[in-house]
Amino acid sequence: MAGTRSTERRERLRAETTAEIKRTALGLMGSGGPDAITLRAIAREMGMTANAIYGYFATRDDLVTVLIADVYTALADAVDAAWAATAQGGPAERIQAWAHAFRDWALANPEGFRLIYGDPVPGYRAPAGGAAPDAARRVCVGIAALADTAWGGAERSHGDGDFGWDDFDPGLLDKVRPAFPALPPAGVALALRIWGHLHGLVTLEIYGHLRAQTLSPDKLFHAELTQLVRSLGLHAQRAGSDEGVLEY
Repeated sequence: MAGTRSTERRERLRAETTAEIKRTALGLMGSGGPDAITLRAIAREMGMTANAIYGYFATRDDLVTVLIADVYTALADAVDAAWAATAQGGPAERIQAWAHAFRDWALANPEGFRLIYGDPVPGYRAPAGGAAPDAARRVCVGIAALADTAWGGAERSHGDGDFGWDDFDPGLLDKVRPAFPALPPAGVALALRIWGHLHGLVTLEIYGHLRAQTLSPDKLFHAELTQLVRSLGLHAQRAGSDEGVLEY
């Protein structure tokens, strides 16, 4: 019995230390950029010896891989939850919910956002298949779902683009086409354009560029999202409205 408690205690302490290492790594990245993520620097911050921290992560790349997997999975969970919560809603409501979940997560986790969408860690080599293949697939499919759910209204204005399957990376199509077999090449292009709208403003905000220009980045994001939804042949729900979302 005593041996079991001792083992449980060691496992708990190891889990707590591992979590602290990951928090410290992201904190160092936030203050010093991706170059600041080194096992020795983390050990110094935590008051550990360099040899001790190698007992948790054998290499810096091992740590970065775990960080990316954790961060990407958390993002995928956030946007998937928003999508699931609006399963009974219309296209405009679902797109808005996904977009706001993406921005909210990024603002709450700026270092994580920068790790997966911004600053590459110098010299980092991801494992074969990527650091977080399942989370990357989920987010990719989620973006395609935005175009798919809007396609009934958006096809009239976005369906005449001169796009073919050979315009896209095979890896992207391997994720998107099984999930949305009826979405044509123009729909995949639309998904990427939607992604550009959402990702662009959030990136500017995370890197502090919007704060120098506007005191209301949330208002700017809402206006961009409203216009995006309208461009898809949908009508955005008014803030505070209890009338529901108008359909295309």
